[in-house]
Amino acid sequence: MRERVEKLIQNLGRTIVGKSNPIRLVLVALLSGGHALLEDVPGVGKTLLAKSLARSISGKFQRIQCTPDLLPTDITGTNIWNPRTGEFEFLPGPIFANILLADEINRATPRTQSALLEVMEERQVTVDGVSRPVPKPFFVIATQNPIEYHGTFPLPEAQMDRFTLSFSMGYPTEAEELEMLKRSINAIPIEELQPCITPEEVQELRNLCSQVKVDPSLQQYIVNLVRATREDEEVTLGVSPRGAVALQRATQALAFLEGRDYAIPDDIKFLVPHVLSHRMIAAGGRQTKTILQRLLQAVEVP
Repeated sequence: MRERVEKLIQNLGRTIVGKSNPIRLVLVALLSGGHALLEDVPGVGKTLLAKSLARSISGKFQRIQCTPDLLPTDITGTNIWNPRTGEFEFLPGPIFANILLADEINRATPRTQSALLEVMEERQVTVDGVSRPVPKPFFVIATQNPIEYHGTFPLPEAQMDRFTLSFSMGYPTEAEELEMLKRSINAIPIEELQPCITPEEVQELRNLCSQVKVDPSLQQYIVNLVRATREDEEVTLGVSPRGAVALQRATQALAFLEGRDYAIPDDIKFLVPHVLSHRMIAAGGRQTKTILQRLLQAVEVP
């Protein structure tokens, strides 16, 4: 299975220049059984990353372009009347996919955003009192522009807490941008990207990640970090218990990607800004990542 992971990383590198950290983080979110939130400006490859991942795992990919007039049923699906059978039939929405890209999620209204709450946690959709499971694996990649605020609706804390990781693609380096121009002449179309892993193997990888050993001292370290966010005077809302569980699962997935069957403190320290920052609310307009860096220095490392 390690070879499968290496092929998956190489496959993503065929369409995405550089960006080793974003690729690693999106795989951590996928293999830990969570979801990813990409906060970045347009044109840096967020959609390409989602499509390449879906092609690589031969999974079903669906994209939702979030707008203020998008309705919850546009995501989940709805029951329609069939005059031939004289019964209502369920027409599934785009949420029934392996990889779901919710583009510019903060442009959807809170009512529509809430349509994702149940499925992101329980892997099922309830319409008219009937619950239907979504395919396995189910993975949401949501994007939002952190600069533009006109016509947007900030994600509520409950929604943010559903995302295992938040990160940005970032602008490419000069060398990477030059390589992008060279590749664009004879670029590999996304349709020609060959699958290198199956959805069933993704499920197997998730099971392997859950077996990565996390020493009790590391579990105590995670708890100390999470509790420090709740007790800090510069934090209005600290990290929830779900955040502690997400950090442990992400740590196991990162250790697996690094070729280890055990976690180390550096795994946790690398992931803390990505797993915890979006789950906090800082007081007085302070930056949550700055607070977390201070807490990482203050909390004793095992």
